[in-house]
Amino acid sequence: MSLNSTAFFHPPYFLLVGIPGLEKEQFWIAFPFCIMYAISVLGNITLLLIIKAEPGLHEPMYLFLAMLAFTDLVLSTSVLPKTLGIFWMGSGEIGFVSCLVQMFFIHTFSSVESGVLTAMAFDRYIAICNPLWHSSILSVTVVVALGSLVLVRGVLLVSPSCFLLHRMPFCQHHIISHSYCEHMAVVKLACGDTRVNVIYGLFVALVVIGSDTILISVSYTMILRVVMRQPSTEARLKAFSTCASHVCVILAFYVPALFTFFTHRFGQSIPPYIHKMVANLYLLVPPMLNPIIYGVRTKKIWDRVVLLFRQKGN
Repeated sequence: MSLNSTAFFHPPYFLLVGIPGLEKEQFWIAFPFCIMYAISVLGNITLLLIIKAEPGLHEPMYLFLAMLAFTDLVLSTSVLPKTLGIFWMGSGEIGFVSCLVQMFFIHTFSSVESGVLTAMAFDRYIAICNPLWHSSILSVTVVVALGSLVLVRGVLLVSPSCFLLHRMPFCQHHIISHSYCEHMAVVKLACGDTRVNVIYGLFVALVVIGSDTILISVSYTMILRVVMRQPSTEARLKAFSTCASHVCVILAFYVPALFTFFTHRFGQSIPPYIHKMVANLYLLVPPMLNPIIYGVRTKKIWDRVVLLFRQKGN
């Protein structure tokens, strides 16, 4: 078949099927998904408003937390409204360009979230290992620069994936066995040689997850060494307490991310519905948990939330 054949034009739309193997259960799965999304939106918007309104929270840790909250809002909103439409109304059609746009936002802001978590680990390292230098090293200007760098990294790394897919020929296959436009799920529908797409996607994943997990691991190894040298148990517990929230958030993000990454490439024996379910939870659970974890464990934020509800109660 010639490349000029109409069969190789981009399809006008793709059809997202949701979670293969759980088609009958999807209607009911949508309810907990909707609840988690509502908690995510409410929690992250509340965090953003509190950090903006409280001058005492205009510090590096809370500015990074505001970046994380914004990233979580973009991530969950890029996926969940369309997913709920598939589960409840069967509206799985998504235009070709819209699919690429959704893919761009999902993968770009997944990269941004990983970068922000790395920056937060660096912030904890400076705060615990070099507390006297913290304010001078991590000024507001430096925090904004780090946030901008993380965003630019995500855009520059993910954009070529979308560009390469836009140039790929597609045959008659237009059914995506997923509830959103995930990069590899779309690549599998292309007719041409997809080796460049696959290799580049693997490269981006390794650059983002690999470099960020190494930097986070190094930061917390150095933190652990400093903490264990503290003379008193109380001092060690206090230092661990300041890192506990961040460690919980890191685990909530990276554990399902790594599971999704490895099962996509090496987990052929894992049932597809488990892979797709985890892939959905990966973009939904961290945005829901992050504001809860930080809201409960961070005294300044918790005090502000309590004060806000007391004022409304009066």
